[in-house]
Amino acid sequence: MTETGRIADQLERAFDGDAWHGAPLLAMLRPIDAAAAARRPIAGAHTTWELVEHIRLWLDTARRRLGGEAVDWVPGEDWPAMPEAATPAAWTDAVTALERSARALAADIRALDDAALAAPVAGQSYDAYVLLHGVVQHSLYHGGQIAIVQRALRGPEPAA
Repeated sequence: MTETGRIADQLERAFDGDAWHGAPLLAMLRPIDAAAAARRPIAGAHTTWELVEHIRLWLDTARRRLGGEAVDWVPGEDWPAMPEAATPAAWTDAVTALERSARALAADIRALDDAALAAPVAGQSYDAYVLLHGVVQHSLYHGGQIAIVQRALRGPEPAA
């Protein structure tokens, strides 16, 4: 397998595959309803919905950067707001958009040859290799936050 194939495989496992760490992101998100996705059980923490939108934005940013666009975000600008009406349909759309973004990035990665991994990323101090590993790490980091937010919504575990 090529290195780009291995990176694409890691991204796919993070979202909807046989993830080494446990449940992949999409499997974690599918049972969550819109009301739970919009709730903020931890003061100062992001909602599940905000985390999903943030992960999606960075998947799309990675795709744009791979395409040569010098995308950069002002701090805070990379946290899209939830829709005013946190409806089931809007939540389904958010999860579907996340899935589409992950699949599109994985396809873009698979289309690269390994030499492309050494190419500098426009406007950044790192190469495509670092960008792609970083977006996988970023997605899983926020996936862990989603797990914590959802656990906080369920309340304390019963004592044994």
